[in-house]
Amino acid sequence: MDANRFREEAFEYALAQGCAAAELVENSGRQFGVGILKGEIDTYTVSRSRSLGLRVQLNGKNGYAGTEAPEDPKVLVRAAMDNARAVQSEDEHPLAGPADYPNPPQPPDALAGLDEKAKIELCRELERVTLSLDPRVQRVASCKVVTAAGTVSIRNTLGLNAQREEDISCIFVTPILQEGEEVHDGGSFRARGEARDIEACAQEAVEEAAIQFGGKPVAPGPYRVLLRNDAAYSLLSAFSGMFSADAAQKGLSLLAEREGQMIAAPCVRILDDPLLPLNPMAFDDEGVPAHTKAVVEAGRLETLLHNLKTAKKAGVLTTGNAGRGGAGGPVGVRPANFYIQPGEMDRDALMQSLGDGLFVTELSGLHAGVNGVSGEFSLLCKGQLVKGGKALRPAAYITLGGTFLGLLQAVETVGSDLRFSLPTGACFGSPSLLIRELMVSGQG
Repeated sequence: MDANRFREEAFEYALAQGCAAAELVENSGRQFGVGILKGEIDTYTVSRSRSLGLRVQLNGKNGYAGTEAPEDPKVLVRAAMDNARAVQSEDEHPLAGPADYPNPPQPPDALAGLDEKAKIELCRELERVTLSLDPRVQRVASCKVVTAAGTVSIRNTLGLNAQREEDISCIFVTPILQEGEEVHDGGSFRARGEARDIEACAQEAVEEAAIQFGGKPVAPGPYRVLLRNDAAYSLLSAFSGMFSADAAQKGLSLLAEREGQMIAAPCVRILDDPLLPLNPMAFDDEGVPAHTKAVVEAGRLETLLHNLKTAKKAGVLTTGNAGRGGAGGPVGVRPANFYIQPGEMDRDALMQSLGDGLFVTELSGLHAGVNGVSGEFSLLCKGQLVKGGKALRPAAYITLGGTFLGLLQAVETVGSDLRFSLPTGACFGSPSLLIRELMVSGQG
């Protein structure tokens, strides 16, 4: 059954069965991926997918059902109605109506027009370049080229009709370097407009591994810390759920009812910008038009992130941050392009301002070592011990501890070197951050 007929029959049947409204979300896409190991194809994937997610409103409750093999719309409607009957929450969750949408510019795609053979050769060349950069490169553990494209369509019985295109092209490489008995790995990626820059990707990955040789613990205690941009956005990503109004309303966020209060240093500004050219989205997963908003302004919490349900409960307007986990999944809250706005100081100046301290280049254990409810973290980290603004030696086998809000409040300077995570779904970004003090454990 074609999509239009399936949707029409599903809506007609849902309304006839007493539903107040119904909404159908369709996700369709195609993906190509290749991995190279020692010049040979190690992994190869070509796939197409299509999923439908139905939401119905029945007796003031929302019910969801999904399928990847749409055949009988009545079966999907009945499943969603059964789920609505099981809901006990009294919170109202409205549907979006028709709206006009922004038309954000689409990011360039460096791999557009390349056929599969050319993508395979690009992956081979990425491995070759990586192996050639340093005699200590023993092998490449992972080398991949991935491209994906798809369409998201949201329509409902209130007249909503929203559709957006989503695509991504990426290259990844992870070299393994050995010097004596020491073995280290590094990793790097390039996406979209930079996805053919294999030299820069390979160079960064090799440097990430090479800088770790000779790493030793540092004496435990409080340190001034320069948190490199990618480490900073990793931490922001790990604690992004703290900014969800859904989490706050469930008592799972320290930011509940703290709008208007200072939660960070005055130099910190956090934005959520769905229209960012890096990863543009014209609407959220409820079909609400996207817009840019300051979540933290000069250290002050301006708003939490809302969908229609949380906004209704709080008596405010939605921020357009609805997110779905998959076909037929319930609507939650998620950021779009969530990042700390850059300042004016470059990395070299930040190092000079750090003086004596620790330059943290990598955080690991972000799932096990982060408590999103209490805001506490204890994470293995790597970096450089810094004296007089100069890197003295690599630092390793140490743990960085503190609280996320404490870290935000201890930011002295925000750097200019804004960098983003891989732009798939929610995207996170940060410049390097100079932190007044964080606790480090290790052995001198």
